[in-house]
Amino acid sequence: MNDKEKLVLQLIQENPYLSQQEMAKNLNMSRPTLANIISGLIKKGEIVGRAYVLPEKQSIIAIGGANVDRKLHITNKVQLATSNPVTASESVGGVARNIAENLGRLGNKVKLLTTLGQDADAQMIEQASRAFIELDVIEKLDMEQTGSYTAVLDKDGELVIALANMAIYDALTPSLLEKHTATLVNASAIVIDLNCPKETVMYVQQLAKERNIPLVIVPVSSPKMNRMPDDLQGVTYFICNRDEAETYLHTTFTDETSYEDAVRALLHKGAKHVVLTLGEQGVLVGDQNGLQQYSAYKIDDIRDVTGAGDAFVSACLHGVMLGDNLHEAVQFALYHSAKTLQANTTVRQVTQNEYNNWRNLK
Repeated sequence: MNDKEKLVLQLIQENPYLSQQEMAKNLNMSRPTLANIISGLIKKGEIVGRAYVLPEKQSIIAIGGANVDRKLHITNKVQLATSNPVTASESVGGVARNIAENLGRLGNKVKLLTTLGQDADAQMIEQASRAFIELDVIEKLDMEQTGSYTAVLDKDGELVIALANMAIYDALTPSLLEKHTATLVNASAIVIDLNCPKETVMYVQQLAKERNIPLVIVPVSSPKMNRMPDDLQGVTYFICNRDEAETYLHTTFTDETSYEDAVRALLHKGAKHVVLTLGEQGVLVGDQNGLQQYSAYKIDDIRDVTGAGDAFVSACLHGVMLGDNLHEAVQFALYHSAKTLQANTTVRQVTQNEYNNWRNLK
């Protein structure tokens, strides 16, 4: 063992009930560094299991949509104004919920703050989510239908049209969130999608700014960009696609230079980091250190585009929460998103071990 490993092991022997945060403070090192040392000690057999670590009080909070997704795959060429033969499938979804499940599968402690009805769809969402997400701050509403999203996909898996029943999220008001202030102010990070009303997004933005909590804003679609705050002060990561950025900035992109101008404009609005996803063209990332382009993975067999964006966001946040730099986090996000495009499920069965294995290969 090296000197740092010996110090960590000695501290655990003296007080096996310390949390990782307390241990890191005592040893004057970052929590991600401590976690890596502990992982190494477990592999070496110096520590058996993780029972010595108390649960961390902080969680990532995901605020926004939790739907039942219904997908209709057209088996032949799309024909409008007539009947199309399809195959049908049903699963749980919603941007915030998908991100939360991805984060949970990757080993993060995550809570979902959303609104559900008192119906069978709500039960389906809870049953499918509870293994990876803490559901104690969900609000169940009488006389409301749980959100649903119906996607019609062509034979290549590309979206033809989507139908969204999302009225229940109008109840995600600042006053409802105030009931969970203690949870929010102790969050390790907050992710909010634009299923929430604009005033709620602004409320969370201000809370994150005042409390210095990392905040990720994730647009849902171009039509919902009118729910974006007027500026991005207090936003740690703004992750959007080309259409969403065009709508927010009231412009049209024509070439690579216009992409770069857009990222700079979003940074000028106050975001600390901007991630502009460009499909097959990859990702453009900008912050105070400048701009950097990342290539997308080449995929020949796309099963389904639904959930790929949520996979990207969650993998990116997972990386930075572990202490990796944004450069490494974005590369893993591209990998995870590509794997999701090739999966039959909206959230694939990713694990923390997969992330560790991927990082070791880099």
